[in-house]
Amino acid sequence: MHLQELRTLLDRHARPDWTTAVDGVLISKVDRPGPPALSMSGTVLAVVAQGAKRLALGHRVYEYGAGQFLVASVDLPVTGEFVRADPERPALGFGLALEPSAVAEVLLQAGPGDLPRSGGAPSGIAVGDAPPALLDAVVRLLRLLDEPRDRAVLAPLVKREILWRLITGEQGAAVRQLGLADSGLSHVSRAVRWIREHYAEPFRVEDLARLSGMSVSAFHRNFQAVTAMSPIRFQKQIRLQEARLLLATHPGDVTGVGRRVGYDNPSQFSREYSRQFGAPPSRDAVRLRDAALAPARAVM
Repeated sequence: MHLQELRTLLDRHARPDWTTAVDGVLISKVDRPGPPALSMSGTVLAVVAQGAKRLALGHRVYEYGAGQFLVASVDLPVTGEFVRADPERPALGFGLALEPSAVAEVLLQAGPGDLPRSGGAPSGIAVGDAPPALLDAVVRLLRLLDEPRDRAVLAPLVKREILWRLITGEQGAAVRQLGLADSGLSHVSRAVRWIREHYAEPFRVEDLARLSGMSVSAFHRNFQAVTAMSPIRFQKQIRLQEARLLLATHPGDVTGVGRRVGYDNPSQFSREYSRQFGAPPSRDAVRLRDAALAPARAVM
C-alpha cells in the first residue's frame, strides 16, 4: 500500500530539475536507462519506488530496487546508472539530504539504551529493505507537497521521524556516525573533505592520518572501509571527475585541463582518463560538447 501511494506521489510531483517545495527533498523520474554517470554521492537517503538503480563505489557494487533504500553518509565519487526504466514504467525515486547537524540533534534526544552500539567506521554507502514505518513517513512527507499551509510546520517533524527510523534501523550505524563529531566516519570525512578541496595537490598519507586523528595503519583501514578505495585512488577519481567537467567547457585545452587537476604528465592523464571514461580526453571532449553535460545525480 505504501509503495503504490509513493509511486503516485512521486509521479505527480516530479520536475525536470528534480527539486520540490520541501527543502532537501528531491524526486527522480527517469524513463530510460542511460550510460553510467560519474558523480559525487552527497550525504543522502534515496528510496526507490519503481525501477532499479546500480551504484559502483571503488570495487563495491550496490543495486537497489522498489521498496529498498540507499544511505550515503560521506560525499563520495560514485558511478550510477538506472537498470530498469522505460516510458511505460519509469524509474521513480525519493531523495532526502542528510545533514550532520540534524542527525546530531536527533541523537541528543535519544534515551539511554535507545541506540545500538556502533563499531568501527562503517562503509560510506549502505543498502537495505525499507521497513513499513520508514515508507509511511516518506509518504506523509510527500503528501505535504499537496498541503502548502501545513508544510512549513509539519515537514521538519516528519524529516526528524525519517532520521529516527534510519538511525534505529538496520543500516543505522552509518547514519549515527554521520552525526557524531568523534566517530571513525567523521574522522575519515575530514580527509575526504581535504582531498576534495585540494585534489590537484600531492599529499603524504601520514599528514592525512594526522589530520584525521589516527595512526597511519588505522587511517588506511578506516579510509578503505568507508570509501572502498585507497586515498591515492580516491584522489584520482576526484581529479578525473573534475577534468571531465572542465573539458565540457574547455574542449580544446586538454593539456591545460590535465595540469589544472594535478597531472604534470599528459600521457598519464590521457591513459587514466581513457581507462575511466572509455575514450581519450580529446575525443570525450567533443562528445561532451555535442551533448550538453547535465548535472549528474548518481545516487537517486
